[in-house]
Amino acid sequence: MTDGTPTRTQAQFASSHTAELTPSLVGATYSHRDIGLSDEQVRAMYRLMLLQRRFEEAAAKAYGERKISGFLHLYIGQEAVSTAAEFAIRPDDYVISAYRDHGIALARGVSARACMAELFGKVTGCSRGKGGSMHYFSKEHNFLGGHGIVGGQIPIGTGVAWAIKYRGEERVCLTFMGDGAVAQGVFHESLNMAMLWRLPVVYIIENNEYGMGTAVSRAHATPDLARRALAYGMPSAQIDGMNVFEVYRGVKEAVERARREHMPSLLEVKTYRYRGHSMSDPGTYRTKEEVEAHRKRDPIVNLRHYMLEAGLATEADLEAIEREVRAEIEDAVAFAESSPLPPIESLYEDVYTDPDYPFLA
Repeated sequence: MTDGTPTRTQAQFASSHTAELTPSLVGATYSHRDIGLSDEQVRAMYRLMLLQRRFEEAAAKAYGERKISGFLHLYIGQEAVSTAAEFAIRPDDYVISAYRDHGIALARGVSARACMAELFGKVTGCSRGKGGSMHYFSKEHNFLGGHGIVGGQIPIGTGVAWAIKYRGEERVCLTFMGDGAVAQGVFHESLNMAMLWRLPVVYIIENNEYGMGTAVSRAHATPDLARRALAYGMPSAQIDGMNVFEVYRGVKEAVERARREHMPSLLEVKTYRYRGHSMSDPGTYRTKEEVEAHRKRDPIVNLRHYMLEAGLATEADLEAIEREVRAEIEDAVAFAESSPLPPIESLYEDVYTDPDYPFLA
């Protein structure tokens, strides 16, 4: 604006973007009930976050034993993002993500058995053993992957949102990405189209502070990634990704806006991964002190303390959940180990062909 008057979107951005990052759930100025979560939902959130953590710890162990081949990108530390996002949407909504997809698939409801078997390359996996770590998929759960190319899922998620609007549905598409994808050209093309056509999509940047081994501050001229939305007049917010309630509140608001107004949003969720970019990355580009500082804000530990203080669970209750989750993971590993490999004939199945493609004539 030439007269210095802020646009409506700028004003919206200013109000949403200046929220202080809450250091912990304990001592927060609001309770779970204030944001519409029941006691039972909080307990379910805790169990789901713990399931993701124990699943990936077991996956890392199996990878070290060479039972899993290829790449393995762990989500440990980011569980509050996937969990809160899932509680903010409906089962018939769509979710699409990048290659750090284990936690998001588990949150969507894909079973630990199907997820673990996929890592083992077994036919009982969610992608029949052909996708591996980076290419989970489940049509049944409206989980559209698991995409290995950095940023490749962003235009696909935008296209899904376009299809929702074209069909006149009241669904939304959550499109997850890492901070490294924000510098891709398709990110900007997608945001422009989504805002131009008012598509029901919520873009969620999981900013874990590093794109592979490069810090966000060294890769982006403006490291506040949520500000990218200003260029397209799109509502946006920066959220504390270690606080599951903050993530829930932010995603819920964006989802309701998408469903009600077909208005897209960009959310930058500031989180942290404790492990390297992949299993082959020792993470020497950061100090032990930095990692430990983030571990003190662990989202699962935070929620555990909150539940105890709020009287939602006792120590015995939480120990029972721990035993239950560990049993589920042990069952998933045993299922994966005992499942068969895909038959050699399946190598030629699920391959896209188009005999009428004109340029091959």
